[in-house]
Amino acid sequence: AKVKTYELRSKTKSDLTKQLEDLKAELSSLRVQKVSAGNASKVAKIHNVRKSIARVNTVISQTTREKLRDFYAGKKYLPLDLRTKKTRAIRRRLSVEDASRRTLKQKKRIQHFPQRKFAVKAV
Repeated sequence: AKVKTYELRSKTKSDLTKQLEDLKAELSSLRVQKVSAGNASKVAKIHNVRKSIARVNTVISQTTREKLRDFYAGKKYLPLDLRTKKTRAIRRRLSVEDASRRTLKQKKRIQHFPQRKFAVKAV
């Protein structure tokens, strides 16, 4: 009875935590059975239960992060763990808007001394 991820996504968080508790209880009982009477089938079942627990945990974390992203959408600041990682240098880099800014002196210079246009092409 492997847990299907698409089925988990439709459940509420309380249902998921309940299922997680059940799976953990099942895992502990399987481990006890394995020690008392080591069955090969129990070892396979332990593997499936562990993977199911991982699936439930993954769905819980993904849904909470998704809800947080919706909550912070449009706000001025975003929590550090929700920001894009990229690299440190890219994060420190000037924004496109800031990089394209010009001082008043630069603006005047460009205005009064534009790039010359020549009629004859250099050979």
